[in-house]
Amino acid sequence: MKKRQLGNSDLFVSGVGLGCMSLGTNEAEALRILDAALAEGINFLDTADLYHYGLNEEIVGKAIRDRRADIVLATKVGNRWTEEKNGWFWDPSKAYIKEEVKESLRRLGTDYIDLYQLHGGTIEDNIEETIAAFDELQKEGVIRYYGISSIRPNVIREYVKRSNIVSILMEYSILNRRPEELFPLLKEHHVSVIARGPVAKGLLTNHNAGKLENAREKGYLSYRYEELERTLQIVQTAAPNRPLEEIAVQYCLHDPVVASIIPGASSIEQLRANANAGQAAPLTAQEYEHIQNTTKQDLYELHR
Repeated sequence: MKKRQLGNSDLFVSGVGLGCMSLGTNEAEALRILDAALAEGINFLDTADLYHYGLNEEIVGKAIRDRRADIVLATKVGNRWTEEKNGWFWDPSKAYIKEEVKESLRRLGTDYIDLYQLHGGTIEDNIEETIAAFDELQKEGVIRYYGISSIRPNVIREYVKRSNIVSILMEYSILNRRPEELFPLLKEHHVSVIARGPVAKGLLTNHNAGKLENAREKGYLSYRYEELERTLQIVQTAAPNRPLEEIAVQYCLHDPVVASIIPGASSIEQLRANANAGQAAPLTAQEYEHIQNTTKQDLYELHR
């Protein structure tokens, strides 16, 4: 699978990675999916300390134990869970980040993390303290690079301006084009996008009947049901000979600011469908422009 440079780092990640949150808690099945991902040429795995209160990191660690050097491993920090494991609260402090990274390393069975990401963030945080924590971990060799997972424009602008982040993880799809507002800024500063949700919770697939029905009452983001139904039909006409999920994946990969998409997979079949879509021919300029001209590009109205 073709690899792309992550920001200005020396990390090269597969165009399709694996968002590990959807692996579930059945270890044997999760390990089968992870093995299949690596067999497909996927080298980028994204997890977080919060997923199933650390269990997800433990499973990922077992999967990569004998092939760590072949993997670009990403995890996240900032959501501190209670001792009872019945909830969590936000803690981006330097003290917590520098302690929690040790726990992630232990669960992952490794002595370094390729990409350590702040799992959220608000403009009210002590951003300088958070950046200092990541900078120190990088100097210590515990992490190779760092990024943030955020959709908030005001937070993103601050980290782009004040830190050495190489990536921003955010939801991005044909139905959620809000991140495109930030693409010029990120390109200017050589910061990559890692895109989650490229198939919009299954709406941008050819097996979307159930997902579409679920959207009948509440719609999806700013799309009302009728508008959503019409938009999906229009997107399919952009490339009528392609599966809808292939169009969706290739749309997200079209702009080089996107280093990787990280769809989840709860089965090997889903995993292979994602991988195949990522290895398909890129959208033509005409196909891409058709989609851009016939779908909405909303803006984030909060956190400006």
